[in-house]
Amino acid sequence: MLLNATRYEPVIGLEVHAELRTQSKMFCSCAVVDSVSAPPNTAVCPVCAGMPGTLPVVNQMAVEYGLRVALALECTVNPVSVFARKNYFYPDLPKGYQISQYEQPLAEHGKIVIETAAGEKVIRVRRVHLEEDTGKLTHVDSGDGGEPDCTDGGEPRSYSLLDLNRAGVPLLEIVSEPDMRSVEEARAYAEALRDILRALEVNSGDMEKGVIRFEANISVRPAGTDVFNTRVEIKNLNSFRALERAIAFEIERQTRLLEAGERVEQETLGWDEANETTYSQRSKEDAHDYRYFPEPDLPPLWVEEAWLERIRANLPELPRARRRRFIEQYGLTDYDARLLTGEKALADYFERALQGKSKINPKMLANWMTGELFGLMNQANITVASLRVSPEALAELVGLVASGEINPSTGKTVLAEMFQSGKGAAEIVAARGLKQVSDETFIADIVRQVLQENPKEVASFKAGKQTVANWLFGQVMRKAGGKANPAVVRAELERQLGE
Repeated sequence: MLLNATRYEPVIGLEVHAELRTQSKMFCSCAVVDSVSAPPNTAVCPVCAGMPGTLPVVNQMAVEYGLRVALALECTVNPVSVFARKNYFYPDLPKGYQISQYEQPLAEHGKIVIETAAGEKVIRVRRVHLEEDTGKLTHVDSGDGGEPDCTDGGEPRSYSLLDLNRAGVPLLEIVSEPDMRSVEEARAYAEALRDILRALEVNSGDMEKGVIRFEANISVRPAGTDVFNTRVEIKNLNSFRALERAIAFEIERQTRLLEAGERVEQETLGWDEANETTYSQRSKEDAHDYRYFPEPDLPPLWVEEAWLERIRANLPELPRARRRRFIEQYGLTDYDARLLTGEKALADYFERALQGKSKINPKMLANWMTGELFGLMNQANITVASLRVSPEALAELVGLVASGEINPSTGKTVLAEMFQSGKGAAEIVAARGLKQVSDETFIADIVRQVLQENPKEVASFKAGKQTVANWLFGQVMRKAGGKANPAVVRAELERQLGE
């Protein structure tokens, strides 16, 4: 808990690095491969390895993806932008500099509208610019914590492995203004941006693979003031959980320092997930420390107005607008609309099901999707792209339940088989004889049998234990093989118990 938290407020800005889903890298023809599953150093050429004498060439599709994002964020796209060399040396940066954009970025001055418990808030976007990703380091420690020592001819005790598959992959950096004032707002902004990137189909959103990484700039100041105090930057946060906890920890740490009359040092921090604490990596560099200068091997990037307008005309409906439409057009709850529009493929699946031959209630379809279908998908760990149940097939199933041909319990059984086999609902119902029975004479006979077989429970009900009726209902449904119409069963059970 923050000390005297009401006396202080945090000031938070986010820098988001998103890998673009192009087939090739930013400045060369090397394929973009999965950084987790691909064998190390198999998608590397002299350009992305930083060999002398090589020349970069800009990936046009990466620029188009960047423009999609800039337009979706309502940015002003600069007709001319310039690539620059950002000079710094790390083992995972082969050239010793990164090709990025600085003084003349791709786009500027956008916004994202976020929704929190306190209502809507506009978060300004300062800039959107293109750059290339670095390689990937894997640190190996034998466990004794010692320094590398190969003098005896053996393996070093600690060392790092470098994989250059990711070096040169197109990155889009989206930098916000320091407009966020709470952990909740920071997470809402990050989630909204991820949803937009996925809707535009420029990024997969697979944060566990590092395709989106957050860097949080945080300072704390007395509440009610407009000063900007010394800030720190927390690097490479690759999950919403890490983002939340790192920001919360740093707010509390800085508040404690201010309460003690101490000063906050400007520095770059890392986040220790295991110990849930930040740690110092280096003193924070300013722009002059990177010695930016225009990339001599790349000409200025010109964006023609006609190209920009073609991209604008082909932008999809964005998640926030689609969510509102789902609420207004289909009568969904905000919760259901959020679940269904968080991923473009899911929203498309939902609307395809509604447009099929089976005319079904949108709310009922949403319940089946967010409940039973999502449950099966989570268990199998698959996405909607891998589903064997087509939107039309799910609509058929929901239609059978809505019409009373099968009951909801049977519907769940049918869906599970559809999920495994890919067969249609009507086909499964016919083959297994699962059609719902509503015949009153048949149901009355089964109810009579159950009551005769359970005299103690009937006596308990008549003595005032009303909950026994639910148990008896279950026995009737079991005896009917789950095919009896529940509404008819309840009515008949109530009638016979009342006699």
